[in-house]
Amino acid sequence: MTSLPLDQVQGHERLPERVDVVIIGGGIIGVSTALFLTEGGLRVALCEKGRIGGEQSGRNWGWVRQMGRDPQEIPLALESVRLWSTMNERIGDETGFRLTGITYLCESRRDMAEYEAWLAHARQWQLPSRLVSSAELPGLLPGLAGRFEGGLHTASDGRAEPSKAAPAIARAAQKAGAHILTDCAVRGIEMKAGKPGWVVTEKGPIACDAVVLAGGAWSRLFLGNLGIDFPQLKIIGSVARVSAADGVPDMPVGASNFSFRRRLDGGFSVAMRNANIAPIVPDSFRLFADFIPSLVKQWRELKLRVGSRFIEEWQTPRRWSLEKESPFERVRVLDPVPIEHFNRKGLANLVKAFPAFTEARITYSWSGIIDVTPDAVPVIGPVAALPGLYLASGFSGHGFGIGPGAGRLMADLVLGRTPCVDPQPFRFDRFAKARKTAERVLARQTGG
Repeated sequence: MTSLPLDQVQGHERLPERVDVVIIGGGIIGVSTALFLTEGGLRVALCEKGRIGGEQSGRNWGWVRQMGRDPQEIPLALESVRLWSTMNERIGDETGFRLTGITYLCESRRDMAEYEAWLAHARQWQLPSRLVSSAELPGLLPGLAGRFEGGLHTASDGRAEPSKAAPAIARAAQKAGAHILTDCAVRGIEMKAGKPGWVVTEKGPIACDAVVLAGGAWSRLFLGNLGIDFPQLKIIGSVARVSAADGVPDMPVGASNFSFRRRLDGGFSVAMRNANIAPIVPDSFRLFADFIPSLVKQWRELKLRVGSRFIEEWQTPRRWSLEKESPFERVRVLDPVPIEHFNRKGLANLVKAFPAFTEARITYSWSGIIDVTPDAVPVIGPVAALPGLYLASGFSGHGFGIGPGAGRLMADLVLGRTPCVDPQPFRFDRFAKARKTAERVLARQTGG
């Protein structure tokens, strides 16, 4: 990986013969699901093709926020912050979570009006979010020199450490009894009486009763081999670590063209906000109709680019035999090249707003691949076409912050408990493609 430090997890060397649930994917969603399922009394195996937290779960900004969320996600964000706030104590390990608050800076009255409209949606959940005037900003954000119209501040938001959080939660799940298997790609699922009977890994099969797919950017490819069409695309975001600076806020801060978060190692993670690469790949054409409304809405934030990813994905098999090497064994970790001029521009914009960063220097940088759905809301729930298969994917850049809540919700659904939040907004069949492929799969199974 590109100079990306990540805490290690020593996985089990041997596969269990049988478990109740196999989780595919060792990001923040997968490990949180493993923890809560294991605490719920189930036998769990988690299979990660590379390293725990090695992809976007270890590469994100590290923000844990409720404000600015899609209204459908707010209950899940509330549950996640509740879980984050006790996670270190719960697992006896360091996730890096700190309750610091978060502030978005507004450069215009239009920005303020947009956040005021969001507050109208959020009031029903009694979030402590509030608009901050320009006169209040200096007291809230030490060192601020740029001119801003105001901001949106939420005192109950915070930050955590991506390089530590998923590994720490995975170790806790392991201590609770879960089998954590790294460098262990799952090639696919073998069905038995219309339900998952085994997952087939590169190291052998594991018998199970249910499967949770938390495969991040790989989920569409995995489901496609099962005949399930999951509308999911990828975008690339770049982040840089910069050296320490004094006299700046402890909380994460974002404006239209920069963001920063204090890190546990003394430095800061900095990014150019609203600047992501949307690589043109074969799926861009297959899913054009699904994503065009989102693209029109967010075109200012995305940079379309044709590059090597088109060829890479064109050459990636969309179907494969479970007896042969799968695409997940050929690429253990998605590690895109960082967009250095985005990082430099983000730091330059930050210096204008907070001159204390004038002497700060970029010490390393990295990129991550973010999996997105057409409505930017994740899927968390069962895949009706294949009973016993559950999907937790498409978190659209929100997965780290709402990861614990998503894991708790998924565990509730698998265990048949009352869900911690209403799962309806996250159902898979809200997408037309999902409904159509479900009908085809069911017809195939019944001989129709």
